[in-house]
Amino acid sequence: MSLYAGAATRGISPKQPMQLCGYPHVRRISTGIHDPLLASALFLRNASYAVLMCSLDLIMLNSDVARRMRRSVAEALGLAESCVMISCTHTHSAPVTLEYLPFKDDVAMPLPEIPYLQSVERLLVEAAQEAQAHAQPAELGWTSANARGVGGNRHSPDGPTDPEVGVLAVRSAGMPMAAGLIYGMHPTVLHEDSTLVSADFPHYAREQLHETLGSELVVLYNTGPAGNQSPRYQVTGQTFLEAERLGRKLGKAVLAGMENLNFTDDVVLAGSLKSLDLKQRQLPSAKQAEAILATSRTEYERLKDAGAGQAQVRTAEVSVFGAEAQLKLAHAQQSGELDRLLARLRPFEVQVLRIGNACVVGWPGEFFAEYGLQLKQRAAMRSFVVTYTNGELQGYIVTPEAASRGGYEAASSLFGPETGAAMISTAVAAISELAGEHPGEIPPKQGLPLDPHNRSRRREEAESPGSQSHPPPHVGGYQQQGHGKVSS
Repeated sequence: MSLYAGAATRGISPKQPMQLCGYPHVRRISTGIHDPLLASALFLRNASYAVLMCSLDLIMLNSDVARRMRRSVAEALGLAESCVMISCTHTHSAPVTLEYLPFKDDVAMPLPEIPYLQSVERLLVEAAQEAQAHAQPAELGWTSANARGVGGNRHSPDGPTDPEVGVLAVRSAGMPMAAGLIYGMHPTVLHEDSTLVSADFPHYAREQLHETLGSELVVLYNTGPAGNQSPRYQVTGQTFLEAERLGRKLGKAVLAGMENLNFTDDVVLAGSLKSLDLKQRQLPSAKQAEAILATSRTEYERLKDAGAGQAQVRTAEVSVFGAEAQLKLAHAQQSGELDRLLARLRPFEVQVLRIGNACVVGWPGEFFAEYGLQLKQRAAMRSFVVTYTNGELQGYIVTPEAASRGGYEAASSLFGPETGAAMISTAVAAISELAGEHPGEIPPKQGLPLDPHNRSRRREEAESPGSQSHPPPHVGGYQQQGHGKVSS
């Protein structure tokens, strides 16, 4: 079952000033490009199956737009859509690429610019086609790294977090080709005062890998369940220096995890795409939502006046944002706009790619870290969750405890905590199917069932990448994008 692999990137940084997405109420027109946004693709095939992983340095895509892109890529490569996974890194320093009802009519959330989305789709298809066309004999392996200290729970330094980074490494003729990273952390070192396009700290993690493994290495960065995760308690400021410090810390952790890798070209590949039904949560009335907003604003002003710590004040401020979003949702429910939005979000999907002895699970939207940890415990084989995959859910999926406590994520969510349980159950079922035979598509070879929490007994397999091109760091103005094979 010889493995073939190919990887490629395209630059997707905007060519003109655009509103950067991620922070409410701030008119934030980009003034230049600090580091390039990328569309990255990794193509894998054996004698009987092929899969493609794609990563975009964007905040999110609406579900219908993401499905259209997935369909375009699948058709261009002759693959089933179940074998094509497209995710966003969730950087908050990229252009607006989705319509987000909780922030409707906010100057910081204009409608996406259609030409830009069309450009991203075209460049993503190009990257995928190049990855497929240049596929060559290869080996891969999985391992994990410990990124503790790069970020953590954004509500409390002692809150639930998952420091594990899933690492997929691919090499050809002994040379690094690609590395897929899966880490659950908001790329939000940079805040609303930054007007430069950036992938945030993941850019510097890539740079750390490039400096060690070669500039031709294609690094697909994927964000895991990060709904309640951020560098809030790890940064000393919202600066590029801090983004570099944390990104390089992550990169060094990944390199340490890759030191003892086992590579193989005998790799099972498979894909699964399952639909499920989700129900929106019970929203408060508009009057109740207004009262919650008033309380949130009072608490925020109290903490500011009392000189509370930066992290505490920021938590209170985003609680105000959440209460504002909840009021928007309550009005949308009364007007019927919410029903139209739900129709646009459907079908709700869970995707699973089996790559060797591990599975990559794709969930739309923003999930709390606890759901990823639960999935790892229940899965029949080693698994990692990638969020912001194939769309979004117009808000967060919080835990029952967070829903009871309230706050930013719970208030702005459209779906309740039962959504997390449903996503886990659907993914676990798909993983169990892919862990055994896949009739008609996969030879009867079973991967090694691995306990993601038993690190000492885990067989670490991953690889050191390398084979395509990437844009250089620190690209200056809007006319200086695209070097070598990279288009923008």
